[in-house]
Amino acid sequence: MNITRDKIIAWIEAFAAVLSENKAYLTDLDSPIGDADHGINMDRGFQAVLNKLPSVSNQDIGAIFKMVSMTLISTVGGASGPLYGTYFMQMGMVTNGKLELTLEDWILAVESGLNGVIRRGKANPGDKTMIDSLLPGLEALKAAANDSASLAEALEKSTAAAEQGMKDTIPLVAKKGRASYLGERSAGHQDPGATSSYFLFKTAAEVLP
Repeated sequence: MNITRDKIIAWIEAFAAVLSENKAYLTDLDSPIGDADHGINMDRGFQAVLNKLPSVSNQDIGAIFKMVSMTLISTVGGASGPLYGTYFMQMGMVTNGKLELTLEDWILAVESGLNGVIRRGKANPGDKTMIDSLLPGLEALKAAANDSASLAEALEKSTAAAEQGMKDTIPLVAKKGRASYLGERSAGHQDPGATSSYFLFKTAAEVLP
């Protein structure tokens, strides 16, 4: 089963809804170790994306992702806008012209997005960033595909891995971003970027199969 353009639109809408529902939660996570604005910023960005979605709903998947990217970069403050903007821009570049995606296409898009975030943010696994959720999610996707899993199974496994990666940020000492200024005091807090990244995988598993 392939991922249609309509499913991609539904995924973006679902992610926006989850961000709106969890705006206060994400901001609370950001309060002790960041600027206390991650939930607010992400919600604002994706509400703007929702407003623009109808204008690209008849275009290819790459064009939709590029719209998401440009909207986030122009509306989201702090690091989240450039990083999530880069993620979706890279996804758009490898899905250009496509009206549906295979599991392999999806893996390539997720991997391209992650690589873009790594280049942009200069972070490594274990630095207590969104990468700590994105990378395990990608690795689980690849492993599931190698085991000939269905799209639904692969997405479920990637979600579980991203969730574990998110939880694994709690004891880490931040080495990037605003949280890194706190040094050892950043330990004991779940990273908000890893949390919103987990929501990316969670909503994908719910609506893409």
